[in-house]
Amino acid sequence: MPANCSPERKLLVVALSGRACAFAAWRAGFRPVVLDLFGDADLRAVAAASAVVAGDLAGGFDPAALLAAAGRAAPAGSVEGILYGSGLENAPELISALATGRRLYGNPEETVRRVKDPDVFFPVLDRLGLPRPRFTFDPPADPATWLAKRAGGAGGGHVRAATREPAAGRVYFQHRVAGNPLALLFAADGRRGRMLAWSSQWPDPAPDAPFRFGGAAGPVVVPGAVGTQIGRALDALVSAFGLRGLNSLDLLENGGEGFHVLEVNPRPGAALDVFDGPGLGSLGAVHLAACAGALDHPWVAPAGARAMHVVYATAAGAVPAGLVWPDWVADRPAPGARVEPGSPVCTVLAAASDAPAARVLVAERKEWVLRQLASRSPHCPR
Repeated sequence: MPANCSPERKLLVVALSGRACAFAAWRAGFRPVVLDLFGDADLRAVAAASAVVAGDLAGGFDPAALLAAAGRAAPAGSVEGILYGSGLENAPELISALATGRRLYGNPEETVRRVKDPDVFFPVLDRLGLPRPRFTFDPPADPATWLAKRAGGAGGGHVRAATREPAAGRVYFQHRVAGNPLALLFAADGRRGRMLAWSSQWPDPAPDAPFRFGGAAGPVVVPGAVGTQIGRALDALVSAFGLRGLNSLDLLENGGEGFHVLEVNPRPGAALDVFDGPGLGSLGAVHLAACAGALDHPWVAPAGARAMHVVYATAAGAVPAGLVWPDWVADRPAPGARVEPGSPVCTVLAAASDAPAARVLVAERKEWVLRQLASRSPHCPR
């Protein structure tokens, strides 16, 4: 347990996969009370309490089940507040419900609703002079050059190739643009932004989810013109939506020839595994301070580079009962847990001298996990 962590200081953590946010709260001095879809073993090791809530990655939490679980595990007055990660963007009304009687450490419902609404978000980018792809809510006449995205979606699993057919739900169509996926991690206090670090990202395609999120590595250096333009617009972007805490801005950068902003993820995410530091200099502490209006809280960046990669099952099976996870495996499922094709099994982490080397290493570790699930090979890579 970190020296600054107090058993009496509890924070409700809600995310589809809650481990990264739970550890961020723990490093910042809190014992997290965690609600998520998985209840992984390493999450439970730092949690004061945890519960698995009904729902799925595609549709999110079952709202009634989530609110009932929050009432049982963290009734108003028993925790200092709530910190949330992925899973509430498509149902931002749950943020207000969860924050009733609890201090909110994150973006409020209206901010999330507006930043995830293409009709609101993209015109703000236009006003700030930030390039972005064309979009429409009408099925395109030439779908080969368009993507279909669900408003409020996260993780890339909702992105599909466009068709001429009308889409169910609130789906918009985005013109395809080329580029390398990058993400800026930044903190915000509602008026100003603080650039923290850039990471590269990549997909892990599946037949029914060609843009499914795979992993991230950082820090990376972006072309000066990109960093300068984003830096000049960041305060105005934060102010336009009232963003608070840790957020990330996703874009595609085209070899120094330009970029297109894709979206803002208005909550902590994968960058926690890449950039979190120790104790009171952790990203969790930066997030909590920024939500309270203090944007200059010290952050201790990790030495060297890090990468993370989500491991998705390639076949149905079960986690071997005798499998001993290396230290670099996070989101550890229980022995004997069933896995289905395409479902996330765990997350693998790596550290190296630079981001490309970390990405190579984390890819090797992903393959090791898949071999364990398939054959129980005793070999353990570096």
